[in-house]
Amino acid sequence: MRILLVVDDLILGDGIATGLRQAGCAVNGSRNTEAAALALETEQYSAVVLDIGLAGRLGLQLLDERRRQSDRTPVLRLTARDMVRDRVLGLNAREGIRLAVLSCDLRRDAGLV
Repeated sequence: MRILLVVDDLILGDGIATGLRQAGCAVNGSRNTEAAALALETEQYSAVVLDIGLAGRLGLQLLDERRRQSDRTPVLRLTARDMVRDRVLGLNAREGIRLAVLSCDLRRDAGLV
């Protein structure tokens, strides 16, 4: 399985990439939406792990553009936004997308893995 990982936080990205590789996935990384858009145009991926809070063009904008182009690659969205209204708004606007919310409570988040 080939995964495109789009996060701008190096520590978070390294941790996710390591876990995916240990699970047998091939991981390509991108730190911004421009590089991710190019990767999605030139390569085929089984799934995308996308931080929706990227600097510059937001991850949701990239996702909307890809969906308008009929790209149905599965996307796992990452966010540090933990307000219920933010999560509901994002989920209502984009069907078929899974959302993972990361917090600063690593003991609690460790149970998500």
